[in-house]
Amino acid sequence: MEADLINIQIGKKIKDLRNQKGLTQQELADRTELTKGYISQLEHGLVAPSVITLFDLIECLGTTPSDFFKESEPEQVVFSEQGFFEKIDDAGNSIQWIVPTAQKNRMEPLLVLLTPHQRLETYMPHEGEEFGYVISGRIRLHLGEKTYVVKAGESFYFSADKEHYIENTTVHPAKFLWVSTPPSF
Repeated sequence: MEADLINIQIGKKIKDLRNQKGLTQQELADRTELTKGYISQLEHGLVAPSVITLFDLIECLGTTPSDFFKESEPEQVVFSEQGFFEKIDDAGNSIQWIVPTAQKNRMEPLLVLLTPHQRLETYMPHEGEEFGYVISGRIRLHLGEKTYVVKAGESFYFSADKEHYIENTTVHPAKFLWVSTPPSF
């Protein structure tokens, strides 16, 4: 019974890789000098390939044995507040990394609470882009020599090739979502 489960798992991986490569069963059969019927039985877990046949299939599908047999963890898609990482500075400003693993991704979303009459650090010009959406309050975005006021319900988007920082010049806290690419915080 355990062998049947292994054959099904191997067959599914072969089929998934074949589909990712855009190959038909016949095309894979031709490349490996096997029959289309054998590829079909293999993909359905009805036959167990020899080690040599399996390695030949893996090579023809453009992968390696170590990658083929590596157990992949499911990609985390949803993140809860309990997993957020928060940094609070001396002024009480809060920056929350709302996708804790974002450093390995192309963009980094933050949830920022900026207390009254405070500002975040100045960021030097860097490669990438930045986006923000003000949830509540009002912020002042300094981008190079220009300044922009962004109110609740408004967003900003800019190329990060100029010195920039954000401040709150009001008496009320400001809360905004800030996304940068590539991650830089």
